Amino acid sequence: MKRKRRHLTAEFKSRVALEALKDEKSIQQIAQDNDIAPSQVSAWKKELEERICELFERKNAASDAAKKSEIQSARLERKVGQLVIEKEFLEKKCEQLGIDLSERP
Repeated sequence: MKRKRRHLTAEFKSRVALEALKDEKSIQQIAQDNDIAPSQVSAWKKELEERICELFERKNAASDAAKKSEIQSARLERKVGQLVIEKEFLEKKCEQLGIDLSERP
């Protein structure tokens, strides 16, 4: 009989991976205790080892990137506003000088 696929929670996976990381029990014993494959325990342990440093990375690194993007966007908006004002000024001057703007390329 085929076993129904289980959906394991992140909490369960992290508990098993942490238990494997502690090396108090063998991978085989942890797998048997939790009714999962030893290869799965090893995979979760390896992923925990590789990604544990992410816990201590700067929490606001993403918000720093968002701030930089926001500053860049504001700068570009100011530049567009400046160019629109300059364009309107030049159109007005052309009109005063009698230059036909319909002949523009």
